[in-house]
Amino acid sequence: MPEPIADLSYRTYSGSHLAVGSRWLVIARMGWRTAFKKKSFWVFSGFAAWYYLVMIAFLYVIEQLDITRRAGPMAEQFFGNVPWKDHFLTGFTYGQIMWLSLSLLVGAGAIANDNGTNALLVYLSKPCRKVDYLLGKWMGGFVPLLVGMAIPTAFFYLYGLLNFREYGFVSNDPWLGMRLLAMVTVAAVFQTSVILGVSSLFNQGRMAGAAYAAAFFLLTFFSFLMFIAWSVSQGTRRHHANPQLGDIAERLYHLSFDGLQIGWAKVVLGTDGSAPFVGKAGGMPQMHAPPPAFVLVPMALLSLVGIALAWRRIRAVEVVK
Repeated sequence: MPEPIADLSYRTYSGSHLAVGSRWLVIARMGWRTAFKKKSFWVFSGFAAWYYLVMIAFLYVIEQLDITRRAGPMAEQFFGNVPWKDHFLTGFTYGQIMWLSLSLLVGAGAIANDNGTNALLVYLSKPCRKVDYLLGKWMGGFVPLLVGMAIPTAFFYLYGLLNFREYGFVSNDPWLGMRLLAMVTVAAVFQTSVILGVSSLFNQGRMAGAAYAAAFFLLTFFSFLMFIAWSVSQGTRRHHANPQLGDIAERLYHLSFDGLQIGWAKVVLGTDGSAPFVGKAGGMPQMHAPPPAFVLVPMALLSLVGIALAWRRIRAVEVVK
């Protein structure tokens, strides 16, 4: 016969206890570790900086030519007139595909995979409330997405701060750093909220990612059509064509995921943008910045809808009606 267990006394848990308000942090940390350990996260974030790297190389060549020629006042005039805000806007615009990739990476499977594996039964059977779970998942996606967006922008900002401070990089707009922080923060809040809502509707992260990407590209195609209509209106405006077509197309262009974020960047930076390497003196006209409410209201509504969908779908058991 097997020997009886010597110690049959009840042993209570003697480890650390988290406060009720910190339970979401356990779930968030899991999201952070998963995102930051993936090499693709850093690859996407690095690729998003390609425009800034090209501009750095361009500015470096111009600076070296001025040093070689000892241009002096010419260098001050050139670098003092560089539209820094426009370059940040262009870099943010050209990074939209990478922001989409980061959103899919950190958020597509956040809730969908838990739905597929019935992990919600485990989460909600413990001292973990729905609000703890949702906040943990949201923060687990928001922080990596904010970091991925901020790295390219901060890199170019620090480069300008260290090299072109004497040319008015800071004095022209002392609040540029705060504007850039607001630009990427609001965009990260928006994308995190929407992707979590989409993720909660599926049982597989791949399906959620495919649905979100399909909606993104469908609306982007709509924005592209509006851009063509606006471009045509700019060419016919000289011939006294109806200017309302261009104005309507200019507003509708921003009614897409990337269009809303680009419109928000224009609003917070206070610029319409300019042609890369040419500036405001050349290239075709740029779309005007939309009214703040035209981008902030849709972004807020879509964010709230995403969070509401996720809240509704977070259930420990399947409800049979």
